[in-house]
Amino acid sequence: MVTTDLTAVEVAPKPKQDKPSHRLAVDKAALKKLRLVAVAYSHVKVAWFPTQEAYEAEVEVEQRARDVVVALKKLGVKAKAYRADRYFMAKLLVDQPDLVLNLVDTLRGSDALQTSIPGALELTGVPYTGAGMRGLVVGNDRNLVKEVLDANDIPTPPFQFVTRRGTRIRDDLGLPLIVKLNEGGGSVGIDNAAVKETYEAAQQQADMLIGAYKMPVVVERFIEGPEITAVAFDDGERVHVFCAEKVFKETEERKYLFTSFESYNDPECYQYILPDPAITEAVTGYTRRAFEVLRCRDYAKFDVRIDVATGTPYFTDANPNTAFGPSLGLPMTEVLQMHGIKFSKVLASLMSKHARRIYAPAQLP
Repeated sequence: MVTTDLTAVEVAPKPKQDKPSHRLAVDKAALKKLRLVAVAYSHVKVAWFPTQEAYEAEVEVEQRARDVVVALKKLGVKAKAYRADRYFMAKLLVDQPDLVLNLVDTLRGSDALQTSIPGALELTGVPYTGAGMRGLVVGNDRNLVKEVLDANDIPTPPFQFVTRRGTRIRDDLGLPLIVKLNEGGGSVGIDNAAVKETYEAAQQQADMLIGAYKMPVVVERFIEGPEITAVAFDDGERVHVFCAEKVFKETEERKYLFTSFESYNDPECYQYILPDPAITEAVTGYTRRAFEVLRCRDYAKFDVRIDVATGTPYFTDANPNTAFGPSLGLPMTEVLQMHGIKFSKVLASLMSKHARRIYAPAQLP
């Protein structure tokens, strides 16, 4: 296991907040060849979700799809939003888009069913963006993610996969502990009190989540230290990695600082800054490796906690199809903006990469 001594980070001044230069590959000739891009988004009904919290985490996707359609049209690309309902494939077969920009996170309220979209597109031969079936199966199962990371020597905190209420939490995990649903994004199920200081409290939290959401949980050691958002983006030439550190607002109510469900509704909960260069260096190589072994494609977001005692970057979560759109409220967009890259550039790079693959070089002007 590779570690980096970051003890000096605690006393050294933060780096200047300049914007590093990154060049994403954009093929304008290929981009002009796209006839129609379908922006697919989740069909959401409150009755399909186990809690109001889970519904609220997903309902924003329809507006996000509309925003992406507008952004595509600004690039000169014809685009249309398609809701992933029972008529989804029929509409695609009628309109015959060149490419599907896949924003579907759930089907009928289930994260596990989202693999149906790339599966259907593979069957009909329609190209699409984002992770394929294998990447989504692994990336949306926290237990599988951690197993794959562990097998590939990418640090992840000690953890226990719990499938049934009443399961005793192993006392070799170490304290404190954080309890997470095995599936689901947007920090659903992770409230401000998710970190527990005893094994008994962690077991009670696990029992509560399993009962409420009807799914297993992962109990892992909470890593005390900086929280890093690492974004990987593959422009067709190389996998770029962009890192940002979350600086949380300290309050008397919260002993442990981390991204919780409540933080999404509090614009002052945290702000992003550029990490110390030593942290960026320690995280970047692991991020590229995680992107590869977790079968990600195009882009992904990883949550990393830096152990203040050892400097080890522990990968705690992976999101293979992280929220994609122009809003600066989205972590990927905000992190890239910090590095001087606007969403329009990311979108142009993504679209032109796929257009290049769709059309043979001889067809391009």
